[in-house]
Amino acid sequence: TEKFKRLKNEGNDFVKMGEYEEAVNKYSECMKLNTEECTVYTNRALCYLKLYKYEEAKRDCDHVLQIEDSNIKAFYRRALAYKGLQVRKKNTPGI
Repeated sequence: TEKFKRLKNEGNDFVKMGEYEEAVNKYSECMKLNTEECTVYTNRALCYLKLYKYEEAKRDCDHVLQIEDSNIKAFYRRALAYKGLQVRKKNTPGI
């Protein structure tokens, strides 16, 4: 759990600096240690949103909502992911 905390904090620091790819890597490392910790999934979803990776953000939020069906951050970020996917669909001809 000490390594998990350290990785999560490093991820949070990267988010504060706007280094979203780096943060995703740290949160992904956390998930290898603990798949039930919802905050790393909602944090990684935030990074994916910032990187316009809406499908990945949606997937992380879906995972959280299977564990905690009333997680507000997961609902909110999933809604943002859906919105991003809708906008992308509208702006991409031929889809």
